Amino acid sequence: MANNNSRYDVVVVGAGNAAFAAAMAARQEGARVAVLERATKELRGGNTRFTGGIFRTTYNGLDDLVAVIREHDDPSTVEVDPYTRDDFLNDIRRTSGGKADPELSQVLVDRSYETVKWMADLGHAWEFSRDVGSVQVPGSNKQKLAFGGALRAKHEGVGLSETWFRLAEEAGIEILYETEARKILTDESGRVVGVKVRDGNGLRDIHCGALVLASGGFQANPEMRTAYLGPVWGMVKVRGTRFNRGDMHREAMALGAEAYGHWSGCHATPIDAEASDYGEVKLTDRSNRLSYPYSIMVNLDGERFVDEGEDFNLYTYAKFGYEILKQRASVAFQVFDQKTVALLEKRYQTGKPVVADTIPALADAIAERFPNWGFNKEKFIATVEEYNAAVQDGEFDPDVKDGKRTAGLRPEKTNWAVKLDSPPYVAYAVTGGITFTFGGIRVNTNAEVVDVLGRPIPGLYATGEITGGFFYMNYPGGAGLTRGAVFGRIAGGNAAAFARG
Repeated sequence: MANNNSRYDVVVVGAGNAAFAAAMAARQEGARVAVLERATKELRGGNTRFTGGIFRTTYNGLDDLVAVIREHDDPSTVEVDPYTRDDFLNDIRRTSGGKADPELSQVLVDRSYETVKWMADLGHAWEFSRDVGSVQVPGSNKQKLAFGGALRAKHEGVGLSETWFRLAEEAGIEILYETEARKILTDESGRVVGVKVRDGNGLRDIHCGALVLASGGFQANPEMRTAYLGPVWGMVKVRGTRFNRGDMHREAMALGAEAYGHWSGCHATPIDAEASDYGEVKLTDRSNRLSYPYSIMVNLDGERFVDEGEDFNLYTYAKFGYEILKQRASVAFQVFDQKTVALLEKRYQTGKPVVADTIPALADAIAERFPNWGFNKEKFIATVEEYNAAVQDGEFDPDVKDGKRTAGLRPEKTNWAVKLDSPPYVAYAVTGGITFTFGGIRVNTNAEVVDVLGRPIPGLYATGEITGGFFYMNYPGGAGLTRGAVFGRIAGGNAAAFARG
C-alpha cells in the first residue's frame, strides 16, 4: 500500500476499460502509474465487467476482424459486411440526432480499429459477437454478424475486466483498492498536482504529474439521476456497478471544467423486471432483454407503445429502455410465439417467462403471476387481435430490415411484423435498466479536460463515461467501450508526456 507521501507520474481514477486503457498507455510511455479503485477487490472493475463486451469498430471485411481475433475464434462460421468510416459516423449522427460532437466522433471512429488491434497486441483475446444482433444464414452453419457490432472481448465484460487487471499487474501498475477519490488537488497556478483520497486509513493526498478521470457516469447516484434525468429515474434499476456516483463530475466542474453533452440522457436498456436493484456479478449483462424486434411489447394497460421493428436492436435498445420506464409502474411485456421464439438471445434463459397455449390464457397467466400490477387482460387480448389483423403480407427476414409491417396501427410496426398465431405463446416481463449516463465534462481531441473557453486544465485528462458530447438520446451499441478505450489510450499517453514535461 502507498504511504501518505505517495508520488506517481500518472494517477487514474477508476478501474474499468477506459481507466486501464489510459493506465497501460501511460505505462508504455515509461510513467509510474497508480489506478484508484473505489470498490473492493471482489467487486472491482466498474461497469466494464457487466457489459456484453462488444466493441464497435470499422473494418473492411472479415480479414480485418481475423487480424484482431487471431486464433481465438473460427472465421469459417461467420459472415460480415464491411463497416466503413462513413457507416460508423452515420450511425453516431443518426442515433444522436446530429448532436454528437463532430471532432470527437471523428477521433472515435478513425482510431477505433487501431485501438482494438493495440488491445489485442497487449494480450486481450477477442471473439465474434454471435449473441447480439446476429442471425443464422439460411442453409448453412454460418451466422451473419451484426453490422458494426461483430467484435467482442472473449468472455464478454468479465473477460475484458480480468484481462485488464492481469495486464496492469504484469506491467507494474499499482492498483489501490477501496480507495475513493475525494478532491482534485491543484497548485497556485491551477495545475493539477494530485488527488485527495479516502481509504481504510482515512484521508490522505496522492501526488502526481497528471491525473486521468475515468470514474464512470453518475447512474448509481439516485440524487443526481433525479436532478438531471428526471423523477422517473429516481428508483430505476442500475444494470451495472453501484460505485459510479458522479463525484468526479462535480470535482472537475468545480475546477472550471465545462459541463457538456446530454445531461438529461442516458444509456438505458430493457432488462428483466425481476432483476436486482444493482447489477449482479454472477449475471453480468445477462438480465438484458433485447430480442423485442421479433415481439410485440405491451404495457400494463395492454397497449403497444413503440415501433418494436424501428431498427435493429443495437440502435434502439438504449431509447426503448427509457420508453419502458415511462409506462405505468415502469413495466412492459415482450410477447413471442413459436415462429420467433427461436430467435431469442441466450440471455433470456436467465428469466422465467409466462407461457400459455392461447392469448386469453396468456393474459390470465400474466395477471396471476403479477397480481399487484393491475394488468389489463381485456385490452391486451384486443391489442393482439388488432395487431394480427394489421400485419401485412411479405417475407419475414431477421437478417435485414425487411419492411414487413403493419397498417392502421398507432404505433405501426415497420419491420419484422409477424402474426402471433403459433402457440404456445411466451411473455417476458421487462423494465428499463440504466447502464450509464450521457452527460459529462468536456474533453478535446487530446483527451484534455477543458473549461468553457476551450482551455485545457493543466494536468487533467478524462475518458469514458465521465466525458460528454459523444451520445445524445441514443447510441450505437458497442460504441461506449470503444470510446473509453480510444480516448483512454489518448489520455494516458498525453498524461505521461505532460508529467514528464
